[in-house]
Amino acid sequence: MDKYFKGKRILVTGGCQGIGRGIVVELWRQGANVVTLSNQPENLKNLKMEYPSIEVVSVDLRDWDKTAAVVDSLGVFDALVNNAGVAIIEPFLQCKPSSFDETMTVNAKAILNVSQIVAKKMIENGIKGSIVNISSQASKAALQDHIAYCASKGAVDAMTRVMALELGPLGIRVNAVNPTVIMTDMGRKVWSEPAKSQPMLAKIPLGRFGEVPEVVNTVLFLLSDGSSMISGVELPVDGGFLAT
Repeated sequence: MDKYFKGKRILVTGGCQGIGRGIVVELWRQGANVVTLSNQPENLKNLKMEYPSIEVVSVDLRDWDKTAAVVDSLGVFDALVNNAGVAIIEPFLQCKPSSFDETMTVNAKAILNVSQIVAKKMIENGIKGSIVNISSQASKAALQDHIAYCASKGAVDAMTRVMALELGPLGIRVNAVNPTVIMTDMGRKVWSEPAKSQPMLAKIPLGRFGEVPEVVNTVLFLLSDGSSMISGVELPVDGGFLAT
């Protein structure tokens, strides 16, 4: 895949921490010209200091018009990774309308906004591009206290299928990646207590949580021409969680 990504221009949303940062850095290592969007200026600054050639842009994806203007100003891309997301943990009976709205806005509506602009420019420039949406096992399995999050990731999967259907004839592939719990810095903190982690681990046949490179490698495969006949899939990276 090294030769494939060399010189490619790729946009990654939410790329300054966790899985997104892993995707951005690995694409950079493989020679891509990477641009990442985030609403976390300090994390963007740290990423830029470590990797000066990575272009960083601060924008709040909840702001439709500002995001559209920023993405439009960035020009043409060969690929897009919609990684940005939020997780507001509330049980069904206590889920607030504001929590639901924010979750859907960031996790689903922002994908529509960014992808429309990027895809239109791919089409205008004859680019046979690839889009990868970061979904979750929560799109396919009920998780306690995750009503808004599960709903948003179900929307991501549905959007992925429609995007693949409508953009496929134009030469653009669209896929989703559906991870289980991934051991980002935040993931290690949240899932460090055995009382919380053991019930989830018991549902994963491989008996462990995922690591960031395991998601990153999957995303890069779907972006590359190594997956040239794959479109419209929701690919679990879950150690078998959804098989049980």
